[in-house]
Amino acid sequence: MLYHLFNHLQNLHIPGMGLMTYLSFRAMAAVVLSMLTAFIAGKRIIRWLQRKQIGESIRDLGLAGQMEKKGTPTMGGIIIVLSLLVSVLLVCDLTNIYIQLLILTTLWCGGIGFADDYIKVFRHNKEGMSEKGKLVLQFGLGLIVALTVCISPDIPTDKLITTIPFVKAHEFDYSWLSPFRGQLGVYCSWGIYMIMIIIVVLACSNGVNLTDGLDGLSAGTSAIVSVVIGLLAYVGGNVLNADYLNIMYIPGTGEIAIFMAALVGALIGFLWYNTFPAQVFMGDTGSLTIGGIIGVSAVLIRKELLLPLLCGIFLVESVSVLIQKYWFKYTRHRYGEGRRVFLMAPLHHHYQKKGEPEPRIVSRFWIVGIILAVGTLALLKIR
Repeated sequence: MLYHLFNHLQNLHIPGMGLMTYLSFRAMAAVVLSMLTAFIAGKRIIRWLQRKQIGESIRDLGLAGQMEKKGTPTMGGIIIVLSLLVSVLLVCDLTNIYIQLLILTTLWCGGIGFADDYIKVFRHNKEGMSEKGKLVLQFGLGLIVALTVCISPDIPTDKLITTIPFVKAHEFDYSWLSPFRGQLGVYCSWGIYMIMIIIVVLACSNGVNLTDGLDGLSAGTSAIVSVVIGLLAYVGGNVLNADYLNIMYIPGTGEIAIFMAALVGALIGFLWYNTFPAQVFMGDTGSLTIGGIIGVSAVLIRKELLLPLLCGIFLVESVSVLIQKYWFKYTRHRYGEGRRVFLMAPLHHHYQKKGEPEPRIVSRFWIVGIILAVGTLALLKIR
């Protein structure tokens, strides 16, 4: 809203009104606004959650310090969603198709997470929403994003990009995915690409959800990932930077950098209350939202193939759960008793079982996340 107001006042030649035309200024403003909103609103929201007795119910799994967290307010993801949307609505270009998709993602995934938390807290059902129900709703979001990316005239392809002078053509071509050639191959490759988009949205959303198990772990690692996606969106949306780095230039994706800056600010503000010992947990309201945003934003800037490296923490956490689950089933079927690869899954609980202090585990996961982030950025030049 401020962006559109300043843009309108710019025609009146009032000094300083042109600041909102700079992506860098709006990105910094987004960080500050979302962070301040989280600081100010966070305390009030936590008090409200405490008054409503919206606390986390803990199952005794034999983890150190686990039962001390019983009753800690959950659904703190409301702080992240509120802070993010306040900042985005103020400083982003709301006519931008990428911002519209990311706002939809925030509301959609936030709604799924809120419903899941609501069922757990108010209906006293520890399982929450059924896994199948969540997957169907997440699939719906992935399908909307996939159709928009592939069909919308507002999202450019290489054919539009090659018309810009002195910019090298970077073909957005996934024909190698298809076993067919000709027009059938084109249709088939786009169909496979749409499936890939849906898988990315599902994987990222649930990956962050599985990582959310220790104080500050999910918020911290997500902030690191969001910084990198914001940087990639910024350089990919700038014609000179994209040409210099020899990456695909996608007009309009600079706005994604502002959205991700707002997310980083919201996560830092939330970490103020979520670091050990946590005053509030984000719950599925926060984790599903963050994961959905990361997945959709990576798709929109055409960097989804970098996610296995950039989101290595989320990937390993998810894989550890799958390995544990299916190995247990396999060994129970073959040997009559289930066996485990890890002491407990997801992976962060494995290290807890080994006696590692929670803050040390979180700090080391953050360090690994930073290493993966630097490695992702390095690929822009190494390749």
